[in-house]
Amino acid sequence: MSPSSQNIVTYSAAYTLVPTYECFNRCTYCNFRTDPGKSSWLTITDAKSILQQLQNQNVCEILILSGEVHPLSSRREDWFKLIYDLCALALSMGFLPHTNAGPLSFTEMQKLKNVNVSMGLMLEQLTPKLLNTVHRHAPSKLPQLRLQQLEWAGELQIPFTTGLLLGIGETEEDWWESLVAISDLHHRYQHIQEVILQPHSLGSQQTFDAEAFNPLQLPEVIAKAREILPADITIQIPPNLVKDEGWLLACLDAGARDFGGISPKDEVNPDYPHLEEQRLREILQPEGWELIPRLPVYTQFSSWLVGELAAALRTPLEDANFYRK
Repeated sequence: MSPSSQNIVTYSAAYTLVPTYECFNRCTYCNFRTDPGKSSWLTITDAKSILQQLQNQNVCEILILSGEVHPLSSRREDWFKLIYDLCALALSMGFLPHTNAGPLSFTEMQKLKNVNVSMGLMLEQLTPKLLNTVHRHAPSKLPQLRLQQLEWAGELQIPFTTGLLLGIGETEEDWWESLVAISDLHHRYQHIQEVILQPHSLGSQQTFDAEAFNPLQLPEVIAKAREILPADITIQIPPNLVKDEGWLLACLDAGARDFGGISPKDEVNPDYPHLEEQRLREILQPEGWELIPRLPVYTQFSSWLVGELAAALRTPLEDANFYRK
């Protein structure tokens, strides 16, 4: 049965490790980045201490979310090694890593495949006109560069999450073009787990002078996305960015079925705290929706994981608390 035909909403019990907030891109809507050289990098020792504290908590996914180091930077190799080592550490301690660190080379993706159960990169929008506005100083936001990542993920058989950022200067037609491109790649490789539809939300650090995306539009976008995307791709929305409970439920009625990672802090949108699991249940249950935790890799992709990754997957799959999506 397709997840969209069930009254089940999933989420990932996650914790985010940030190797560095430094980023050579300067997207005007960003509330995450710092300038290169302006913040320290996470150490393996500190990461191990954090993960040890999480071992007795209900955390399955470790999201490695990083600012981007320029591909030609002398620090690129050290940056990539840190990301790889953090994934390997998380895996060795019983967690399931998922990396989202911006565009990577084919070789970098190939290496990270060995220590990640899934990976991700927001497509954001395919339209090149944003290169003259919000992405004017963001070299890695070239649409074809990001689309190439999705294709490489398919070639490498990496279960992948992508998505659209709504309300940064694009048109409705741009939404549908971007979704069709995702759909076309999935038809070729069958590797897209989820598509996130993320409304731009005003943050305290951004310089982008525009209104937030109206979340009341989101159900309509979701319904159209559900028509465009294959049924085996789950539509994910961030519930902390949809403040109106009625409209959050309307998003589910329109076809959204996942809330993404629920963790102590939304690193991308730090001004919008995640809703706690219990609060989400209080919203959903009276309307007949069941909230269930899932793994950061969907069951249909388990055959793509081998060796240590396959072994790491078995333990949470055997736990009855996890929905085998």
